[in-house]
Amino acid sequence: MSTSKKEKPYTSNLKGVAALLGEGFVQTEAQDSSPYNIAINLIKLPSSQPRRYFDSEKLRQLALSIQEHGILEPLLVRPQGQEYELVAGERRLRAAKMGGLEKVPVIVKELNDQEALQISLIENLAREDLNSVEETEGILQFISLRLEQNTQDIISLLYRMQNEAKGKVTQNVLGSKESITIQSVFNTLGTISWESFVSSRLPLLKLPQDVLDVLRLGKIEYTKATAIARVKNDLERKALMEAAITENLSLVQINERIKSFRTSDSQPTSLKERYKQVSTRLQKAPVWENPKKQKALEKLLVQIELLLNENSSE
Repeated sequence: MSTSKKEKPYTSNLKGVAALLGEGFVQTEAQDSSPYNIAINLIKLPSSQPRRYFDSEKLRQLALSIQEHGILEPLLVRPQGQEYELVAGERRLRAAKMGGLEKVPVIVKELNDQEALQISLIENLAREDLNSVEETEGILQFISLRLEQNTQDIISLLYRMQNEAKGKVTQNVLGSKESITIQSVFNTLGTISWESFVSSRLPLLKLPQDVLDVLRLGKIEYTKATAIARVKNDLERKALMEAAITENLSLVQINERIKSFRTSDSQPTSLKERYKQVSTRLQKAPVWENPKKQKALEKLLVQIELLLNENSSE
């Protein structure tokens, strides 16, 4: 099995790390880049980790690959007393533990807290399976570290930059040191422009929490999630989200269902029509494989049969 670039983030992204952290990083990196094996139980996770969600199936597949081929790229750690703190490679570390490895190859590097967190953020931002919410939060956190400001201040600054670029204000924000640093970060990352980030990504952070949670797990595209978030009714939004995922609805289909919600608000749907709609959705839904839901369905069917029997006896 070949190793993708995202399975070896430290070496393959070293150029990007150096570009974002500066020449000092390049010089010290050249001094100590020889990997060696250490006991896996000596590696501890840092208290602040940029990545929060891991696909269990992909992790299992990587664990199988590691069992067969070993870890092809070393983890990056920094010394912490008699132990080591992980800086880059959490996915490989988790998979190595799943695969039963006792030792893993590492590169040990002296890093301060800010350098370690910045490298972790850069590694996270370079993932192929990075979802839009993780990317948004990661970029904000990275800029926050660079400018030594909290993320809310960074968001405010980005919106001021946008307003000035559109000619709405004349504050000369775009010429400030902070603005130039922000533009430099986006240019170096090369994944999205700061203008697109402000217009399409920052609004994601204002989505309802249930939509954000699903988006973070990578179960749905952000364009679909944004559309679903327009549904204000919690129950309707949850039902639409489940349908979008299980039935793989297109954005067009999602918008059609949102229109049907609005129509039903102004003109109540008849019971007969509602039954037709529910029946159609029920045929495609995965509830038939769920034993608990099967019992609930059985009870509902019994009630319907009783109603029909009552009508036939009248």
